[in-house]
Amino acid sequence: MWIVKISGRLNKDPMLPAWLELMAQLGGGRVTIVCGGGNFAQEASRAHGHWRFDNNLQSHNMAVLAMAQAAYLALGLEPRLQLAVSESSIRQILRAGHTAVWLPLELLRDRPDAATSGGVASDHIALELAVRLNAEHLILVKSGLGDPTASVSELSRTGILHHCFESAAKRVGFPIDIVNSSDLARMRSLLHGNIKPIGAS
Repeated sequence: MWIVKISGRLNKDPMLPAWLELMAQLGGGRVTIVCGGGNFAQEASRAHGHWRFDNNLQSHNMAVLAMAQAAYLALGLEPRLQLAVSESSIRQILRAGHTAVWLPLELLRDRPDAATSGGVASDHIALELAVRLNAEHLILVKSGLGDPTASVSELSRTGILHHCFESAAKRVGFPIDIVNSSDLARMRSLLHGNIKPIGAS
């Protein structure tokens, strides 16, 4: 099983349909897509800033719902994807030979806990999902990468990845690849097995 996290920056990018088409064509039975909130999350952040409410719980839930909106957007653009509402439904969709897109509503909270204290980082959420599902590979599709071979550590230093992601990535046993959103060819080669993953170093 592979987890492919698509940056929320692609929610308005003309490349997004091509990425989703590729996942539907070559990811069946193997790939689960995690969508970043992007512009939906930005709107939630603007609302938080406008009203200035001090409530991490509601900010967390708004960020999760932003990711859910992006998942519905992906499904609207590529109907061959299958919406997965839980880890068990992810496995069921993959067993049936389809590509899953995760609807992360299970992350919504009724009361504060550790998950709501520091905000939602969708890259980290994708990593945690990969750990829970015992995934073989995590791929982060990012917009505007300068160096396509940069490691997680290097991308953390430049701010493309949150420093918390780096510390968590060091504890996993599967490879992590960062792919530029303009490089569909690299993703296709990874899915075909023509190139090896760079890994999490």
